[in-house]
Amino acid sequence: MPVKKPFPKLIPFRKILGPSFIILALGLGSGEVILWPFLVSTYGLGIAWGAVLGITFQYFMNMEIERYALIKGESVFVGLHKKFKGAVPWFILSTFIGFGIPGIIAASAKIASHLLGISEHKWIAIFFLCLIGLILSLGKTVYGMLEKVTKTILLIGTPFVFFLAIIIASKTDWIALGKGLVGIGALAPLQTKYLFIPAGISLATFLAAFAYAGTGGNLNLAQSIYVKEKGYGMGKYSQPMAGLFRQKTAPAVKLEGEPCDFSDKSITNFKRWWRVVSVEHLVVFWLMGLLTMILLMLLSYSTTYGQAGAQAADISFVITESMHISKALSPVFGIIFLAVVVVMLFQTQLGVMDSTSRIMAENFALKKMEMKKESTISLSKIYYAFLWLQIAFGTILFIADFKEPLTLIVIGAVINAVAMFVHLGLVNWMNLTALPKEVQAPAWRKMIIVIIFIFLGVFSIITLYSQLGKLF
Repeated sequence: MPVKKPFPKLIPFRKILGPSFIILALGLGSGEVILWPFLVSTYGLGIAWGAVLGITFQYFMNMEIERYALIKGESVFVGLHKKFKGAVPWFILSTFIGFGIPGIIAASAKIASHLLGISEHKWIAIFFLCLIGLILSLGKTVYGMLEKVTKTILLIGTPFVFFLAIIIASKTDWIALGKGLVGIGALAPLQTKYLFIPAGISLATFLAAFAYAGTGGNLNLAQSIYVKEKGYGMGKYSQPMAGLFRQKTAPAVKLEGEPCDFSDKSITNFKRWWRVVSVEHLVVFWLMGLLTMILLMLLSYSTTYGQAGAQAADISFVITESMHISKALSPVFGIIFLAVVVVMLFQTQLGVMDSTSRIMAENFALKKMEMKKESTISLSKIYYAFLWLQIAFGTILFIADFKEPLTLIVIGAVINAVAMFVHLGLVNWMNLTALPKEVQAPAWRKMIIVIIFIFLGVFSIITLYSQLGKLF
């Protein structure tokens, strides 16, 4: 029997910051920058309530994922593999299908091609994919490099977007936003009023945006890997994953966490950790993410709603935004806006490819360790194999001319909404059966999770039924 270890003492708050920035950044390029502003450009701000509800749901989901990693010092995939034999193939398959479709980097490349005056964006997209592979391969540790890149881009790009929205939006726009947060909207050009869901909206696109109001799909589960590598709670005893070119031989990594002694002192330490990480995730992920979404929607409404061509089913609304910004302020601001969007989308794809590679690598490693009856494995090599496999898959899609960003993003997001419904049920069942009662979620949190589970399940079924009805 392994020796049980005490739950570590709480570390300074400044050292805790990090994982929530990454998990927030994973949603910026799909939901915040593309899907919600696109819907607003067509249907107005009456759908803003969906973004608020979506990211609030994800806050509670993420915290239960984080709860397991805090207590066990391992990712949720390790625990799920112990309880559900089909977990490994499901997470590898659903992650690859949901996020292997490179819609985010296609959007970044399309806007970059507009900036550069290049008509074909697929070659830029392929270059961006290869650049992501090199960035993730060259860091000393993958997590450390990703955290630095993410923090830098968010702390520079987000304030610029805030500035634009506040300067350009009129009093009428702010009033429309306030109404939209409670589900009251109006459709142009006749300003036909609606409540919550406007007539004619694609359920698939709305579900896609709802799923990406934050992170979405299996990416939420990557939070458990990041908090473990950051050293949260029992993750203090875990090992970080090394960069591909930093060591001649990749060190073996133990995926299972160390058991906690659950003494009174350990439980007290856990509760202190829980209070702090709850606030950290609330401020960084929920509040910062919500403000970013709201202001990007407001900017889209102020610059594109009711404009000719704004209803086109692609990301041309971003170009329309930049043109309006150029007229309202200066051409320089329009160019900077597009450049910021390109970088934010690129950074999102960077984080997505890291997270998905980690998820698939860890699940593959768990099955391999089980077959060989080993307790450690060289995780880095498996991680980089999945990373470059995704890059190759995306490159093949672009060469085959599957390159329209919005279509790719919506397809991936609908798949990920279903995946999110599945993992929500699995993780919270695991927490109920694998964690001591002293450290489980209180009754009110459990009730919220049940409500989210039912909501996602019903919404996913309705959306899939409507899409299948169009095919048959």
